[in-house]
Amino acid sequence: MVILPSTYLGSVEYFAHLAQHGEECIVDIHEHYIKRSERNRAQIMTANGVMALSVHVVNANRPRTPMHKMHIDYSKRWQHQHWIALLSAYRSSPYFDYYAPHLEQFYNREFASLVEYNTALTKLLMRLLGIGGELRLSEGYVEASEGDTDLRIKNRESHFDSPRYFQLFSDRFPFEPNLSVVDLLFSEGPAAIDFLRRCRL
Repeated sequence: MVILPSTYLGSVEYFAHLAQHGEECIVDIHEHYIKRSERNRAQIMTANGVMALSVHVVNANRPRTPMHKMHIDYSKRWQHQHWIALLSAYRSSPYFDYYAPHLEQFYNREFASLVEYNTALTKLLMRLLGIGGELRLSEGYVEASEGDTDLRIKNRESHFDSPRYFQLFSDRFPFEPNLSVVDLLFSEGPAAIDFLRRCRL
């Protein structure tokens, strides 16, 4: 089994697991929220290097809050900031104009909870990437067993290796193998699924 956290604009590695082991994957929405993690943060490539985009959440400092109880804070204009950052970073990408309208809706409407937002966004990205199957959500906390792959662990040992693909700003920055999957999608379009299936996990 592959145990995944709920993520915002999940990484290439995250979606490689869904592409290669979809039926074995389950998203744990009952684990405790972890600050400064992929649960509300994604990394993209910009003209100034790697940039982190963070979804603002309510009571981020409250310990041991289950993920499914985390609510999004809309008091600051993070949605507008994220969309402008994505536009600035990727509007010159080969497939940005094709996929952007699908993603823009997530920066124009509000979702009650972080899990609801992440789940809807992940399902859309699965569809755009051509990853079949359903996204399975846990009904309780998932206990990892021996042999399971647990992506919830922060600073875990990873053997992830991605084939190289075209990245904007490669003339000034080295290849970054594990950015948000939108970096791969905007660059490679329909071919992105082949890259995900060739990743070493």
